[in-house]
Amino acid sequence: MKPNIKNNEVAVFGLGGLDEIGKNTYAVQFQDELIVIDAGIKFPEDDLLGIDYVIPDYSYLVENKDKIKGLFITHSHEDHIGGIPYLLKVLNIPIYGSKLALAMIRNKLKEHGLLRNAILHEVDEDTVVKFRKLSVQFFHTNHSVAESFGMAVQTPYGHVVQTGDFKFDFTPPFGKDANLQKMAKIGEEGVIALLSDSTNAEIPGFSKSEQVVNDSINDLVENIEGRIIFASFASNLSRIQQVIRAARVTGRKVAAFGRSMLNGIEIGMELGYIQEDPDIFIEWKEMKNYEPHELLILCTGSQGEPMAALSRIANGTHRQISIIPGDTVIFSSSPIPGNTNSVNNLINQLAEAGANIVHGKMNNIHTSGHGAQQELKLMLRLMKPKFFVPIHGERRMQHEHVELAVKTGVERDNTFILDNGQILAFTDEAARLAGEFPAQDVYIDGSGIGDIGNVVLSDRRVLSDNGLVVVVATIDTKNRKILAGPDIVSRGFIYMRESGDLIRNAQKIAESSIERSFGYKQINEYKMRNDLIDDLKQFLYTETERKPMILPVVLTTEE
Repeated sequence: MKPNIKNNEVAVFGLGGLDEIGKNTYAVQFQDELIVIDAGIKFPEDDLLGIDYVIPDYSYLVENKDKIKGLFITHSHEDHIGGIPYLLKVLNIPIYGSKLALAMIRNKLKEHGLLRNAILHEVDEDTVVKFRKLSVQFFHTNHSVAESFGMAVQTPYGHVVQTGDFKFDFTPPFGKDANLQKMAKIGEEGVIALLSDSTNAEIPGFSKSEQVVNDSINDLVENIEGRIIFASFASNLSRIQQVIRAARVTGRKVAAFGRSMLNGIEIGMELGYIQEDPDIFIEWKEMKNYEPHELLILCTGSQGEPMAALSRIANGTHRQISIIPGDTVIFSSSPIPGNTNSVNNLINQLAEAGANIVHGKMNNIHTSGHGAQQELKLMLRLMKPKFFVPIHGERRMQHEHVELAVKTGVERDNTFILDNGQILAFTDEAARLAGEFPAQDVYIDGSGIGDIGNVVLSDRRVLSDNGLVVVVATIDTKNRKILAGPDIVSRGFIYMRESGDLIRNAQKIAESSIERSFGYKQINEYKMRNDLIDDLKQFLYTETERKPMILPVVLTTEE
């Protein structure tokens, strides 16, 4: 069903983030004005072999580019700003964000060669961005990164509120308190629809304050005797400030690894979120001048990303640093859903190399930046929405969030769990599903955008699971005879030196298959290759119960 938004309706929808955790990209539309909120990426799960990032399909935005008024950023995490360079490659729209968010965005755009033409507007909590029919205002929230906003889009029927990622931290270690007064004021003015973060909707009570983490980090760093490797998100400037301060108190020097970590520290110091004497930092070449107990290493890679600094340290491919038995590696994060296996494998590698591991909420060195049930109910009570859409969470979390909304007074019929691409349209009287548009995942592989589809991913899975068999032959198409081969080459399937009989029998199967093709009235090279694949696949499965990818290379000539 194609989009069918009536002229008197406000529409809300998501290109990403409505049925998943990641690539958050949402929109509010009324007539010829469209507000885009965030443009994130999603980190690939383990089955997306070779994929670097996942972004939304921006086709709907491109088709409606004349309506777009701007891209509004809630905060500076990758799943909310990581897609901006890819969006700007197809749509150069104005971007509105906090000082910290814009600093992070500038770095990204510079790397992609897009900064010169970017249109960036700095906003704060008091900013109101007005258009002819819609306007956008901001309210400060707490999260695991500074300068986090929720936003209210004023429509003819009241505010559409998108909370961003939020919690209520009553002892925040950085930035401002959450502005409950402004949230309540927006709620009193009238909220027609609330789109609210669902990540911790299954967790009762309140999330822990960042101050608890601060105390735990101080205790850990003080009591660890050897070298410390501290892995965290580069954007979590408060956590980085906490650990640098703990290093200073205990007489340790800090060495940072990973481009995003170095950029984050630079931005944090520039904006005042990291307030330390620059003398505490050393280059990697200087590490040899210090004893292990005098060093703390800051790095990226707490989610097991294969190219991040910590993964390369663990597998021995990092050029400047390797694990020394007795090192303590601290993971100051929890695995993002989908990354659990990668993180567990990384921990195993580090342990085998002789490192001690400290990780997760068990040691109070990480707390979620997302509100638990009582915080979600507080947001619902403050906003008092007529319509409710849970966002940014897995399906079971969103269903639980709906139950919380109903308990706080939202009518069940006014709650909507949407898929990416589904459009919810409403007036002040009623809401309805108003069609949908394509919102499939787009894969980023190196510099390629969207050129890797399901067929390629399927081929990669076959290669990783069962390997590759190449059959090479040269044939004379005129005289219908084999001039050379067929030769068999295996990669990741069998060890050829110990599989002579299997290889010889496979060559006979390939030879018979080619000669059978010579019997056709007209030689069809495409069919010859397909027959080779089918015949070898059947033979190899019978002999090994494995299904390698088979690549026939048939060279033709006429003598």
